[in-house]
Amino acid sequence: MAPFPVSPPSSGGGKQAGAVIGSPRSSLQRSSSECNVVVQRNIKSSLLLLLAISAVFAFSILYSSRNLTVATMAGEAVTQGPLLAALDMGRMVHDDEAVDGPAGPDTDVNEQRGGPADDVSLPAANDPSAAAVVAPAPSTADQTAGLSMQLEEKCDISMGKWVKEPKGPVYTNLTCPMLPDYKNCQKYGKDTGHLYWRWQPDGCDLPRFSPARFLDVVRGKRLAFIGDSLARNQMDSLLCLLSQAETPAEVYSDALDKFGTWHFPAHNFTLTVMWTEFYAHAEPVLDSSGKPTASFHIHLDRLGADWTSRLRDLDYAVISGGNWFFRVNYLWEGGRLVGCLNCGGKGNLTQFGVADAVRRVVRAAIEGIAKCKDCKSGLVTILRTYSPDHFEHGSWFSGGYCNRTQPLEEREVSFESVGWELRKVQREEVRRAMRKENLASGAGKRYFGVMDVTKAMMMRADGHPDRHYDKRWVRNGSDCLHWCLPGPVDMWNGVLLQRLAEIDPAPLPIDRGEVVN
Repeated sequence: MAPFPVSPPSSGGGKQAGAVIGSPRSSLQRSSSECNVVVQRNIKSSLLLLLAISAVFAFSILYSSRNLTVATMAGEAVTQGPLLAALDMGRMVHDDEAVDGPAGPDTDVNEQRGGPADDVSLPAANDPSAAAVVAPAPSTADQTAGLSMQLEEKCDISMGKWVKEPKGPVYTNLTCPMLPDYKNCQKYGKDTGHLYWRWQPDGCDLPRFSPARFLDVVRGKRLAFIGDSLARNQMDSLLCLLSQAETPAEVYSDALDKFGTWHFPAHNFTLTVMWTEFYAHAEPVLDSSGKPTASFHIHLDRLGADWTSRLRDLDYAVISGGNWFFRVNYLWEGGRLVGCLNCGGKGNLTQFGVADAVRRVVRAAIEGIAKCKDCKSGLVTILRTYSPDHFEHGSWFSGGYCNRTQPLEEREVSFESVGWELRKVQREEVRRAMRKENLASGAGKRYFGVMDVTKAMMMRADGHPDRHYDKRWVRNGSDCLHWCLPGPVDMWNGVLLQRLAEIDPAPLPIDRGEVVN
């Protein structure tokens, strides 16, 4: 708005032409001039006030918009589950960073120092404060890191199908000198049809396993498989695969073959296996004569010292498990019996679901590794998801068998089974750790990830020994839990190679004349 015009002042203070001092016209002119000045000042004041109000209003809008943006980002942190679910590798936090967050009941975890006498507390099973804790919204840097990790994972291997592979396996039962006799299915008459399949992920490829490539990736490192007999199954598979490029030397084996170490001198790579049925400390239930039974007392507030005390020298830890929870087991916490598994509520005990117990111990194992003070700062931990059995019409010694001759079709497997539920629990607990560690900062980070093989193995009812094994090991029984070598289990190590190469890529061994496909 333009100001009103004001009469110019007279020059030299003289009288204006035609003006009569003291006349009514002169007074009127002066009054009019003064009025104009007052109006102009008022208008200027009004304009300044209006500008000030406008500035306040604009600032208010901007501030509200910023709050809305922050609220939206916080909402995205809650709804990022599908994105985080697609990430199989995660960047982890400072060694001493606290671990907490969503996905069920939670209490603090005591620090693990790696010694046999140190215990790690698990989340309380009967904690009433089970409300989920929403993770804070990630910063821009954290979101960028998450995007980088998503891009690094070039292939979602968890979903796909088995397709014919005319090349057959990387090794045979005759080219692996350390193949265990009880996994040598061809030696005991199993048809070779199960050898000519490969896993084809949806939308991408899982390259054929390269022993030289794997050894280059793990050069100078130590890797351990931590779990039950299926962890040993995977180690035996990897030994056979890698022996095609270098023959390892056995360094150590205990009397029960539960702890063993092999060394590849040309690559200074050490491979070991560590036995644990439950991750948690467990003791066998004794019968009236003092002999161990098939059941266990599982102490839910302690991790097993046999494996946790051996973590300090590792660069890679592959953890797995789940099958031992299907026995009748008794759960303890704080020195008190708190429930049971598969006991039918005997003795008025609270019956736990298998998935609930697995969640508890998986979370404890991950938190124990994350807090291990003596472990290497860059320790990589990968959880291999649940591998199901395929017994039909019975079990081990009750007439069960698994005599299929080709993989199952997808319509023949159940995604409502307890095995699929265990997979879900395991993935959730790893994603929980990934989320918490990604939001932290500092040096000395740990890495966690998933080898999701459950669907692939649900379809391989044809890959078990069944009755094709040395009967000196087990008489009058069928093995529909473990896997023949060679066999579908070799696929696990193909996935492992992909995961390790994403973290620490090594040059392709083309100079050795090897075709990597």
